[in-house]
Amino acid sequence: MTNTAATSRTARIALVGDRSPSVASHTRIPLLLDALAERDRLVLDAYWIPSEEAGDADAVGAFDAVWVVPGSPFRSEAGVLAAIRTAREEGIPFLGTCAGFQHALLEFARDVCGLPHAAHAENDPGADDPLIEPLACSLVGHEAAVTIEPGSLAESVIGSARTVERYFCAYGPSRHLDALRAHGMRFSGRDEDGHARIAELAGHPFFLASLFQPELAGDGSRPHPMVRALARAAVTHAARYRGQPV
Repeated sequence: MTNTAATSRTARIALVGDRSPSVASHTRIPLLLDALAERDRLVLDAYWIPSEEAGDADAVGAFDAVWVVPGSPFRSEAGVLAAIRTAREEGIPFLGTCAGFQHALLEFARDVCGLPHAAHAENDPGADDPLIEPLACSLVGHEAAVTIEPGSLAESVIGSARTVERYFCAYGPSRHLDALRAHGMRFSGRDEDGHARIAELAGHPFFLASLFQPELAGDGSRPHPMVRALARAAVTHAARYRGQPV
């Protein structure tokens, strides 16, 4: 899928997930890419990477951005986690939304925090150490307020201390969050009950994840600030590592 607006600011983005016409975010993303090209002159040359292929050597390493999209359970948890690790370790701009947020936390817990048995209850219902568990109240189809920490990447991207966002999920983080914080993950957005809803990593060019789905904001004609920020980070990455003009 390629956008062809008349601009030199082009970057390659890997959309990691199992594409399906029944997943609302998957049908919305092409509209957002078109809008980014037309409104912001930010052209993302986008490739869908199925979860089974995401774990292959160099599956996402040559891209300028990685977006792990909603649509869990993924056919290959291992593939998704491998793609996230590559983006994290190689400084590739990263966005994770809904399931992407959940799996970003899971990868960090296992590979950085030394919690190899941390699990996602949707993928492993009988796990002894679930990091991601069913929410006490499902957020499928809900909108809710998120309070954003001052001085965070999320605040600089969204431009506000508070936002109202759309959800379509039934799982969220439950334990080990102090361990994730101690190893450098910042939970920069919380719901009204204090639950983590945005995560980011300091020292990374752009690493942002949200349990809500910014791709579903509005009608798709005006990309959410988080999506626009990922596009800008991708263009910067392309200029720095692939000689693309900015």
